[in-house]
Amino acid sequence: MTERRFPFPDYPDGWFRVGYSSELKPGDVQPLTYFGQELVLFRTESGQACVLDAYCPHLGAHLGHGGKVKGDNIECPFHAWQIGCDGHAKVVPYASKIPPRACVRTWEVDEKNGHIFVWHHGGGAAPLWRLPDLVEVGSADWTEFYRKTWKIRTRNQEMAENGVDTAHFRYLHGTTNMPDAVAEVKGHLFISKANNDMSTPRGGVQGSIEVNSHAFGFTTTRFTGIVDTLLVTTVTPIDTDYVDVHFNFTVKKVGDANITKGVGKAFVKEVTRQLEQDIPVWENKIFLTRPLICDGDGPIGLFRSWARQFYSSAQSEAAE
Repeated sequence: MTERRFPFPDYPDGWFRVGYSSELKPGDVQPLTYFGQELVLFRTESGQACVLDAYCPHLGAHLGHGGKVKGDNIECPFHAWQIGCDGHAKVVPYASKIPPRACVRTWEVDEKNGHIFVWHHGGGAAPLWRLPDLVEVGSADWTEFYRKTWKIRTRNQEMAENGVDTAHFRYLHGTTNMPDAVAEVKGHLFISKANNDMSTPRGGVQGSIEVNSHAFGFTTTRFTGIVDTLLVTTVTPIDTDYVDVHFNFTVKKVGDANITKGVGKAFVKEVTRQLEQDIPVWENKIFLTRPLICDGDGPIGLFRSWARQFYSSAQSEAAE
């Protein structure tokens, strides 16, 4: 079923969220399932966030279930082997020598904007770009993030393409107009800008939407008009069927705190409504490699051309 629906390789390249900084205190350990693999996330006593493949190289115990942080290592719950953030065994309490092959795979971690990201690359390459620091995050002029999350049966590229499919905003979501999007590509970055005219009890308000997609795992959407709003979207593959979707909204504060809260709440409700209308379409559609595109559909062709660069696993297989 999955292979008929989507011809993509299993997992794209890029930075992907695996946790929130505020939910991982020093000494915390969390089991994870992403990219069809079991992982373990932990924060050392010195404060570093680390991600490893989950299974101890000794006898295969899952480090995320019962493992404990000891200094800068994670201790296996089975025989108390300690593994460092570099994946190598540091302590075997009952042995005089540590086996030279006692190591597990490590994942490159980048922690910023309140999120913990890992780098995934099908060809095993080191990070090819870095994610930006967002000026809104932590600013006294902006609210704390309001979060929404979903588990959706789709793929990263399908969700990302939705943003440039301008016609569906009117015919699925019922917006009053179809956004007139202009898009450009800058390496791993896809930038889309559109007008966003909104109706209010006091009349129409002109606004804009700017979307910056850093591959398929991290996207910022900045809305202007009634109130400036930033939406940070992260989409991480759980396996070849499901993705883990997180929306983080922050609103620029206006003079009255109640107005900020009210407008922000209404905005979050509307964006959430639109996404939840998309879900049954995503979960039941197929990907057409040669769709019938017509004028008014938005820059779907440009998007798909840009998207191909993030499947290094397919490129590696083709070269063999």
